[in-house]
Amino acid sequence: QMWEEAIALGKELAEQYENEMFDYEQLSELLRKQAQFYENIVKVIRPKPDYFAVGYYGQGFPTFIRNKVFIYRGKEYERREDFEARLLTQFPNAEKMKTTSPPGEDIKTSSGQYIQCFTVKPKLDLPSKFHRPVSEQIVSFYRVNEVQRFEYSRPVRKGEKNPDNEFANMWIERTIYVTAYKLPGILRWFEVKSVFMVEISPLENAIETMQLTNDKINNMVQQHLSDPNLPINPLSMLLNGIVDPAVMGGFANYEKAFFTEKYMHEHPEDHDKIEKLKDLIAWQIPFLAEGIRIHGEKVTEALRPFHERMEACFRQLRDKVEKQYGVRAILSSLEERRGSRPRSMVRSFTMPSSSRPLSVASVSSLSSDSTPSRPGSDGFVLEPLLPKKMHSRSQDKLDKDDLDKDKKEKKKEKRNSKHQEIFDKEFKSTDISLQQAEAVILSETISPLRPQRPKSQVLNVMSSERRFSVSPAPLGSQLTPPPITPRTKLSFSIQPNLELNGMSSSDIPDLPPPLPLKGSTADYGNLLESQDLISPTTSPPAHQR
Repeated sequence: QMWEEAIALGKELAEQYENEMFDYEQLSELLRKQAQFYENIVKVIRPKPDYFAVGYYGQGFPTFIRNKVFIYRGKEYERREDFEARLLTQFPNAEKMKTTSPPGEDIKTSSGQYIQCFTVKPKLDLPSKFHRPVSEQIVSFYRVNEVQRFEYSRPVRKGEKNPDNEFANMWIERTIYVTAYKLPGILRWFEVKSVFMVEISPLENAIETMQLTNDKINNMVQQHLSDPNLPINPLSMLLNGIVDPAVMGGFANYEKAFFTEKYMHEHPEDHDKIEKLKDLIAWQIPFLAEGIRIHGEKVTEALRPFHERMEACFRQLRDKVEKQYGVRAILSSLEERRGSRPRSMVRSFTMPSSSRPLSVASVSSLSSDSTPSRPGSDGFVLEPLLPKKMHSRSQDKLDKDDLDKDKKEKKKEKRNSKHQEIFDKEFKSTDISLQQAEAVILSETISPLRPQRPKSQVLNVMSSERRFSVSPAPLGSQLTPPPITPRTKLSFSIQPNLELNGMSSSDIPDLPPPLPLKGSTADYGNLLESQDLISPTTSPPAHQR
């Protein structure tokens, strides 16, 4: 289960497969394994083995272990008693020592065999790549692996014994053991190369204990947030041991021992350490609040009275601590993990523009090679796209529309079948060429392209009876219609002087291009008005005026 080591070796193999052997099948298989290793690191809980210091004293041992100390890595879930029993089977004549203090010279020079065994705690040595806080699930591997320093703490009392508070004069004598190599290695045990001892004052011990307690609560909260299926019993015992004063006494013992005027007067140099301890006590409250919140969500009905009692004790504790030491608030990754952006919100921001409906104003911003977003956007039918604007142009002539409509119907009935056949033929050929051509984009910009025609002239032209017919025009004006070529962008401007295909009225021949196939009689009402505007003007009859 040392997946971190497997990943390091896999990276070396991946370099060979990718850049030396070019074996992509093996590379893909290896990368899949690495992905599984990374997932295991985050999700799988690995057992933490214990480490034991073993000293062999006496002349009865072989020379390579005589009067030396070794650090052993125990098996998974192996207790110290089981390890000692396994060790004594190798030396059945050895005597087990009852103390953990270093032996005297009389034992070292004796002819017998004496074995000293006790549990040591590995000292965390994080790699340099972890330059910022990371998940406890990742750090937990380095707490018991790739370790070279181990410590053993032994309480020592100095001064008079205080029956009311044992923390006031309890010092810690800490022994640090440094091995020749990091554990685990090629062996499960290595020789200790250096030993040194430090003394920790009662106040420093209290600070260290509070820091470890806060870290333990925070780590367990992180585990429950990442894996909701974890059992709740360890969290219950941890929270109850801290919150309920009847179980452990809490930090009230520290207050009695160090937060008194007598202690501050006798130890003025410890003022900064006392402030640090107060800060750690204040920071414990938000950690406990998060843990109790998770406990309340996962507690069963059978344990509900236990949880309610724990909540009542916590409320009393919080009121007291916040009143004396201030309020602390957590802005940690715990809340960020719960308060991340919802998936629906992410989807709304990342939805491609092609799947969103286009408004009329956005049609002009499309590129010329895009397909029309609605029927009739190929440049011929204006009515579906801008119905309100086209009708607003002729709003001041509503009274003349009925007369014009009757005349249009009469003219249409006079068209012969030959003209209709020619019209259909030309329209089909034009339609095919336009389908193969590049899409034409409509622009809704309303900007005058030339000065507007006087209103009187517009009325004269509109009231004209002249309409398109098959009758031959004068020889001077009989020109062949120009071929319709696709344009990259065709701009229609809603003006009384409407231009078609960028041609002015002086350039338009008598015979205009054929109209598209009509769907109803009302489709060409506006187009025919436009065609009248650009046709050769003749003086209107007097009675129409």
